[in-house]
Amino acid sequence: MNRVTATAPNPGRLALETDADVIARYLEDAAHYPGGHAPAVARPHDVDEVAAAVRSAPRVLPVGAQSSLTGGATPAGELVLSTERLTHTRISSDCVSAGAGVTLLALQQELAAHGSWLPPVPTFLGATLGGAVSTNAAGAATFKYGSIREWVRGLTVVLATGDILCIERGQVQASEDGVFIVATSDGRELVVTVPGIAMPDVPKRSAGYYAAPRMDLVDLFVGAEGTLGVIVEARLRTSPRPADAVWMMLPMRSETDAIALVDDLRRERALGVAAIEHLDRRSLDVIRADGVDRRLDIAISGDTEVLLLAQVELDAGESTLDQLSALISRHLTLESTEVAQSSNPRRIEAYIALREAVPAGVNRRVGQARAIDPRIQKTAADMIVPFDRFGAMMRECRRLCAEQGLDLAVWGHISDGNVHPNIIPREYDDVLRGRQVLLALARLVIAMGGCPLAEHGVGRNPVKQQMLEMLYGRTGVDAMHRVKLSLDPDWKFSPGVLFQQTHA
Repeated sequence: MNRVTATAPNPGRLALETDADVIARYLEDAAHYPGGHAPAVARPHDVDEVAAAVRSAPRVLPVGAQSSLTGGATPAGELVLSTERLTHTRISSDCVSAGAGVTLLALQQELAAHGSWLPPVPTFLGATLGGAVSTNAAGAATFKYGSIREWVRGLTVVLATGDILCIERGQVQASEDGVFIVATSDGRELVVTVPGIAMPDVPKRSAGYYAAPRMDLVDLFVGAEGTLGVIVEARLRTSPRPADAVWMMLPMRSETDAIALVDDLRRERALGVAAIEHLDRRSLDVIRADGVDRRLDIAISGDTEVLLLAQVELDAGESTLDQLSALISRHLTLESTEVAQSSNPRRIEAYIALREAVPAGVNRRVGQARAIDPRIQKTAADMIVPFDRFGAMMRECRRLCAEQGLDLAVWGHISDGNVHPNIIPREYDDVLRGRQVLLALARLVIAMGGCPLAEHGVGRNPVKQQMLEMLYGRTGVDAMHRVKLSLDPDWKFSPGVLFQQTHA
């Protein structure tokens, strides 16, 4: 069936907050995108209050933790609809239903009490569930578990009409000719045509609207970045927690050696590798300059060019750790590695903190440069290629940046072939040249069969919007634009996110 009927909310009102001090807390996201302004903030408690907020304003920007790295959670005059009070959870044996405002940390903690977890969450656990679903979030463990899309069983969404749409996976699929029909509570029919685009065959994509033959309606809203409706609740399958897990810190003397080791680890999936993180020398320099390694009591040798952090699940027993050690010993001496057992959670937390200190340190440096010149913005990419092209992508990335004299730090999820090249700007000209380098790299990534928009979405970032058009062409983006107009003809939700209103 390709048809679904939305329902009207219960009548109600929601007081909007217009105090300047309250509004000020919502005017900037993690990307430090400039110019944030809003007339008011709405903080609804339930779906009816969300609907009331949507009906009250001509423009609405749904936000969660505002951890966006693309400017997608910085308001540009819209009513800010914060999901922070939508924090209910209901847990069953293999599923969780949770409000959009539940943080991933809180969700994982509640699931842990039931012996389960949600594997495909991003690295930053301060993000909210609604934001994670809205960007098809993925993280380190995508290598084993995929992105969040595959885990979403159902959604409750408020449409631009103010109607409530409750959909479960398997309930509504596109017709043979790629059409959905959404009937509104006042009798209208919204006809949505799935874009006829070919998506890159990589494990992560956060690049506009999902498209596939006979696709599920749930997937239209996953990754839509709040442009088609407000996600109020998500229902997701969960997984039993692994019997045991260890983390391994692997210092590599070259990026080539690191890629070779990761390639071998990827081939031996039976050994339980769930994720491998990658920090390059410049990233390690940031850690050292900030004193993070000393604070966490983590010694990193001076000849380390790439530090790998591998997460290994030991459901098959301790023997797999012996096999893993034998494999690793073919690439580096075991004496140079460090293993943190689950019996030492503080050490594992230190590894995680070390990894998270890199983006925090780079973002702080961008903020310091921006304090001197407000034109400076975060200049970074989020790219993925088939793993057999990863080495070539990294060589080109480093060549392009070296030719322009740019200060480059790279980290990310090497087990997926996904990393985040970041330009650390010293002056505004670095931003301008960095943008051109990232666009050139995006062209190469697309030619390699990859996606230049892997995890963080598109948002309001003009460079990422250019990448979206490079990926799918003007025709493909126009088709996405028509999807937007089908469900939101007045451009109520998140105007300027994904593409500009005047695109088509």
